[in-house]
Amino acid sequence: MTLIITIAYLSVLACALFVLLRWPRLRVQGETPVGLLTLIALLFTAGLDMGLVMLPLSEFPVYEADSVYAFSNALAVEFGMWGPLVWLMYFVTTFYFVALEPRLKLFEIGVIKWVYNLTIIATCAFTCYLFMINLPGYAPELSQAAIWLIAIGVIAFAVTSSGDLRFMKWLAIVSTYGFGVLAFAALAVVAFAYSGIGFDALFVNLGLLSNYFAHLPRFATPISDYHEFYLFWWFAWSLMIGQFVARFVSNMPIWQLALSMVFLPAIPIGLWFSVLFIYHQNTIEIPVWLNWFMISVGIVFVINSLDSLIRLYSANLGWTRVALGDRGYYPLHFMLQLALVGAYFFTPFEIHWVGLIVVAIYAAAYGLIVMRRQKLAGL
Repeated sequence: MTLIITIAYLSVLACALFVLLRWPRLRVQGETPVGLLTLIALLFTAGLDMGLVMLPLSEFPVYEADSVYAFSNALAVEFGMWGPLVWLMYFVTTFYFVALEPRLKLFEIGVIKWVYNLTIIATCAFTCYLFMINLPGYAPELSQAAIWLIAIGVIAFAVTSSGDLRFMKWLAIVSTYGFGVLAFAALAVVAFAYSGIGFDALFVNLGLLSNYFAHLPRFATPISDYHEFYLFWWFAWSLMIGQFVARFVSNMPIWQLALSMVFLPAIPIGLWFSVLFIYHQNTIEIPVWLNWFMISVGIVFVINSLDSLIRLYSANLGWTRVALGDRGYYPLHFMLQLALVGAYFFTPFEIHWVGLIVVAIYAAAYGLIVMRRQKLAGL
């Protein structure tokens, strides 16, 4: 699998470079164009989940202890797992769906359409599953029954949100700028202030984080089995996030789309990781109220991820609220997601398999693009 994901990831990065060199000034627009801030809100909430909030504190010690990461520091490695190269992959798929798919229509081919949408459904459920298995690390007092009740509530809320585009956009904007980025930034500032350590420590950590860019090529191929898991995870997400975001692009040149998608999300992510690293460095215990605030932010990210993906595959397959009605739409998607979450818990089913299938879709798309390249004439 390592060779497969290496070739796949390098090919996507090469595609990004090709697109930027070939069509830097090409203007693109999606079906439902929105402003730049709303676009980034939708990208940020759809492209991230609770792992951004809840995983770093448990991963810093792993990166420090494992010699395979000794080429850099734990903060830079953590940033590399979520950093600009990942968002560059999202840019490539967004470009494809907004500029090429309307001409090529590869994802309307029966086999590709069904396999692709099954990967969306499976990845959607994995997001909820990952939240459930990480929640006990932040709230050990919760019983397994309580965790399942929270998960059921999250799925129900996400399915409800997915049935109304206006509500979904509102939720994305509010959660990003009202309870997402702003709450995220406030969380970072409050956490930093609570630690009682001067701003020098934050600036030092931002310097440590910049070491990621010095070792950028190392993150283009799997560093370890765990990094390989991340790459498969991002591949599983990449096509669906690209298709989702492409709908909201508003008459932007390609170079601006790339800069917006790659660098704007990196700013709050880098700040948040730098603050958390202060807690890790100084072995500071996070207070209960702040811990639950983190969990709450994580829940909002999970809901946003789920509702965007549910809306995406339901539109692709014709399982929309309009087509099925309320009595068909809500029970179908709720039970489907709940059943797949259970599959992750009680079967050997893994996200690696989903990522591998998505890699195969990429390979098929490359071949079909070459075969149908005449349809891109004049682009």
